[in-house]
Amino acid sequence: MPTYAALRLVGDTDEDKEKAYAAVRERLAAPGLHTELGGPVAVFADIGNQVESDIAKAEALSLPIVFLLLVFVFGSLAAAAMPLVIGGLAILGAFTMLHVLTLFTDVSIFAINIVTMLGLGLAIDYALFVVSRFREELPRTANVEEALARTMATAGRTVAFSGLTVAISLASLLLFPQPFLQSMGFGGMAAVLVAMLGALTVLPALLAVMGHRIDALKVPRPRLFRGGGGSGEGAWARVARGVMKRPAAVAGAVIAVLLVLGTSFLHADLGGIDSRVLPTGTESRVADETLAAQFAGDPSASIDVVVSGADQAGTEAYLDRLRDLPGVTGAEVAGSSERGEGISRIALTFDALPTSHEAQNVVGEIRDLTAPPGAEVLVGGQSAELVDLLAGLRATLPWMALFVAVVTLLLLFAAFGSVVLPLKALVMNMLSLAAAFGAVVWIFQDGHLSGLLGFTPTGTIEATQPILMLAIAFGLSMDYEVFLLSRIREEWDRTGDNTAAVTTGLARTGGIITSAALLLIVVIGAFATSGITFIKMLGVGMVIAIVVDATVVRGLLVPATMRLLGAANWWAPTPLRRAWERYGFREGEAVAAPVPLPAGVPVLGPVLGRNLVPVTLPAINPVYPGGDLDRIHDPSVLIRATVH
Repeated sequence: MPTYAALRLVGDTDEDKEKAYAAVRERLAAPGLHTELGGPVAVFADIGNQVESDIAKAEALSLPIVFLLLVFVFGSLAAAAMPLVIGGLAILGAFTMLHVLTLFTDVSIFAINIVTMLGLGLAIDYALFVVSRFREELPRTANVEEALARTMATAGRTVAFSGLTVAISLASLLLFPQPFLQSMGFGGMAAVLVAMLGALTVLPALLAVMGHRIDALKVPRPRLFRGGGGSGEGAWARVARGVMKRPAAVAGAVIAVLLVLGTSFLHADLGGIDSRVLPTGTESRVADETLAAQFAGDPSASIDVVVSGADQAGTEAYLDRLRDLPGVTGAEVAGSSERGEGISRIALTFDALPTSHEAQNVVGEIRDLTAPPGAEVLVGGQSAELVDLLAGLRATLPWMALFVAVVTLLLLFAAFGSVVLPLKALVMNMLSLAAAFGAVVWIFQDGHLSGLLGFTPTGTIEATQPILMLAIAFGLSMDYEVFLLSRIREEWDRTGDNTAAVTTGLARTGGIITSAALLLIVVIGAFATSGITFIKMLGVGMVIAIVVDATVVRGLLVPATMRLLGAANWWAPTPLRRAWERYGFREGEAVAAPVPLPAGVPVLGPVLGRNLVPVTLPAINPVYPGGDLDRIHDPSVLIRATVH
């Protein structure tokens, strides 16, 4: 016959209680006695153990697949190894920064997940973009240094800007007072910044050493991974042309689909963590399920009410009022201060799960009660902590959104010199996030696909996960937005033709963005195999967000809206335009040497090319597509010109 005992662990902090729990656990082993420990402390201890095994499993699952995909993308073992080297360094560097942080503050164990997820994923992504651009530039010149300079002046600048954008998005988590979210913010920022620095420092050094040997150890590539590359005639170029033939219809259809997918989020119900987030059969979950099935109430499902400054009569009267509250099954004085300070602790029981709405309503009813005359009342316990958590998240969320929106607008303007593109990017990112959030609610709150994914639906979404997902997914969405728009801006500067710039930009980045997204999906998707429901939720939600963003949004919605807006994409008020032209952060070609011409060819006077690079032009039919020289009919009168 099962029997339960309710233990109250000593300690003022979670760390103290965890130590007390470990000490109790060691003393429970006895011949012929089977014991199981449950309750909040036991649940979080089991979650911590599960996290460690999940990370090892995720890395073992994702790394071989990532390397295989990199080989397929590059067709070279040497090139494929570069992103993995940077990924490994990023994880080591981020963990080192996280360890230093623990010397000054507490860091949640879940920060390990985000460091592994983003450190490996983004390092591989950034290295993929840099190595791809280096291999694109290398055939254009026999000089490795020049190819590397051009690579870092273009893809390198974009990686730097993208890394800052993602880091700032994650920095918004520091606005929340909850240590869990702050830990995730610090861990994520460390991972992103180390990945970015690795791609901008270590990787160029490796590429300089490798040079033309970057294509060594070639292997056959599957047809799926062969694209038009920079030719402008690949599948993504055809997609861009097709979309821009009917931009209004495509944009309308995509927006409608994303909004429909996002409707499920309208009934999102935020909740807390209990033993059901653990795999079936985990000790603390078994103990909680046994208590619920075989005993009248869960002893851990109690609310602590601390009354200070009340006399005995006032305390007794207050107890009677507590017992009369809806949903309350009992209220007793569980202890008094030994120092005679008139402080009493009341244990209040109720017939509901500690994380349920019923329990939260009881907390609200208690706090609405008038305290005994001259007394102060404080309400604590798991249910009260959840109520306070939800209130804190709701209060801080608008400030987080404002911070991310304002900083993103400023950064995107600094990158592209437009006030239209940043606003459009914000709207499109929110559409893709809405679709991902809706899918998460449909799957995890409503319980669809629970059998396939292997989790127990609780009817709620863990409260911090949408916020964490918002910070990460928004940053990654901007990551791909920056890579695509940087190449489009480069073509716009060169040609002045918006439609051609969008087509060429998508043709040259569509394949690499898709490859980067696929690699990130493998890394993050490995966490969808976690035994902990809310980590599985984050993994699945992030995969959905990346798929939607890298394909539907970047492949369809971006070219459609850019075609509809035309030259207005690049509009900015004159004062802002002048400021950007002087101080803007833009991607451009590396400084080139003067262009020599054969002896005897008549030439103009000194001419400044793009980026103020001096070039020598023939006096006959000088042509720079889209530049001022296109429109000069009598070159004999030209002395100096600037190609924009």
